[in-house]
Amino acid sequence: SPNPARPSRGVFDALVRGGRFTVTPINPAIGEIDGVAAYPTLAAYAAERGAPDIVDVFRNPDDAPEVAREAIAAGAKAIWFQLGVVNDAAIAAADAAGLDVVVDRCIKIEIARLLR
Repeated sequence: SPNPARPSRGVFDALVRGGRFTVTPINPAIGEIDGVAAYPTLAAYAAERGAPDIVDVFRNPDDAPEVAREAIAAGAKAIWFQLGVVNDAAIAAADAAGLDVVVDRCIKIEIARLLR
């Protein structure tokens, strides 16, 4: 989200500032966030840049199965369902497709914990 009050933006900012990851927003409603080009879909990202390593999901749990299908189709290696994004169908689909799956955890918190 381009909105600095949203958790997704806080995670984006932290990951970009950390300098260890290339972070790309996927959002059909925006063109960029702080100079980082956004893609309207995972398919558009994959067509231009190749398969993403991790798809970090900040969506309503009801939207998670569609995001999982898109991540699978884009060739993602892993999918990370952020805190509160728990959907059994999405988890099962990603797992069955061979993606590494993380559920109900915050990537920002986990990276900070691991890098202590």
